Amino acid sequence: MKRIEVRELEYFLAVAGTLHFARAAEQLGIEPPPLSRAIAQLERRLGVSLFERTSRRVELTAAGRVFKAEARTTLRSLDRAVRRVRQVGRGALRIATPPGTGSGLLREMVRGYVALFGRDTIELVFATDQTVAVRDGRADIALVCSTEDLTGLDVQNVTTEHPVALVPADHPFATRETLTPACLLRDPAYATELPPLGLDALVDLVATGQLIAVVGDSAVDRLGRHVAAVPVTGLSPTDVLLAWPADSHDPRIASLLELAGQLAIQDPQRVQTTTTRRPRV
Repeated sequence: MKRIEVRELEYFLAVAGTLHFARAAEQLGIEPPPLSRAIAQLERRLGVSLFERTSRRVELTAAGRVFKAEARTTLRSLDRAVRRVRQVGRGALRIATPPGTGSGLLREMVRGYVALFGRDTIELVFATDQTVAVRDGRADIALVCSTEDLTGLDVQNVTTEHPVALVPADHPFATRETLTPACLLRDPAYATELPPLGLDALVDLVATGQLIAVVGDSAVDRLGRHVAAVPVTGLSPTDVLLAWPADSHDPRIASLLELAGQLAIQDPQRVQTTTTRRPRV
């Protein structure tokens, strides 16, 4: 079968979105007859009917509904590829990171990169889902936890964080040397799942007595005098990773990974590196 063209996908999605050939043609800036012929040709090449047509209505068939989802995914992938190709080796290296990242590691990497390549060579993209930002092309690389979905990404372990409970400074827990998950569960303010907020917002909720939360110990350097951090036993440490597209050839990413490795050598207790694969340049 001859390869389907992008234009055909756009024509199909216009009709699938409006379920009206005349309105779809108007959106596309063409006449209805060529659009109808293009859809009919697409159906012949696929060997299935994508639409059920009557004199009164147009509806998607079961095959049409499947093709609609796949066509959307294909066009999104193409758009992402275009963004990535245009960005490779050009402009600022975009790092996706959660709002209010507590780790000094990010500060050290950014400052080190700027020292090597100059100002305006690196950009922070604040996102609550950093891997999505990398996959859709909004960011080139992301600072993520090892617990996230890393499918299709290469990673380098850059540090390990240990769990601490953030509690109000005047809370009885604040005087404890350590806490356990069982102990935390006895307080109704404790949230086993963090709300989708940046660190600064979480700290505000804790300070006002509305929340007790467990985060990585890198958050300690962002706390004010109204919030205490108490180590939590019984929970595993969390690896913090740099993650980037597995098929990347971006020399800027390779430079950042090399810098992260140098930081590890300077402070091996804080920064650990294990690379699965570096970008090919």
